[in-house]
Amino acid sequence: MPVLQTAKSGRDTLNLRIKPELRGLIDRAAELTGKNRTDFVLTAARHAAEDALMDRTVFAVNPKAYAEFLARLDAAPQPNARLRRSMKAIAPWEK
Repeated sequence: MPVLQTAKSGRDTLNLRIKPELRGLIDRAAELTGKNRTDFVLTAARHAAEDALMDRTVFAVNPKAYAEFLARLDAAPQPNARLRRSMKAIAPWEK
């Protein structure tokens, strides 16, 4: 289990036990992305934490706002220059 220690610098230390092959995998990925191990792991952990929390976020709105939200979801997109340009673009996998 990770151990969290508070340092005098206002930052915490997180100690993890990790298998050598996983550490090697992380090190290779960190190097390829131009990050050190700590920055790579913290970025990945933060993204995973944000995703986990966003998947469970509940938005409470009044009935009028909810009705407007549903109406916008059900409405067809209004044609505009950007939409027309997107619809005419060749998909990257078709090039």
